Amino acid sequence: MTKLSELKCVACRGGDPALTEAEIAELQPQTPDWQIVVRDGIPHLERVFKFKNFVQALEFSNKVGAIAEEEDHHPMLVVEWGRVGVHWWTHVVKGLHKNDFIMAAKTDELFE
Repeated sequence: MTKLSELKCVACRGGDPALTEAEIAELQPQTPDWQIVVRDGIPHLERVFKFKNFVQALEFSNKVGAIAEEEDHHPMLVVEWGRVGVHWWTHVVKGLHKNDFIMAAKTDELFE
């Protein structure tokens, strides 16, 4: 089976459907450290990464930003002293898309 982190994101369009609960259940085990949190009625994949200081947190955020640009799929990042909150979801589908799980897996690899 191909790892999620080895896949490329595909362009999303407004008519694309969000993932079903069954599809989410199939993908979620490949990103076990991520939580699904519903914000304003929209599910997000969220994880907090911990660091020794602000500089490390900022460096990690910049790495996440670089892969987000490369894949043209962008998260919400919350950078604080010693931690970075990363939130993936797909605006145009108003929910989760396979791209979110791909990017969560890529984010995990950056952290390892």
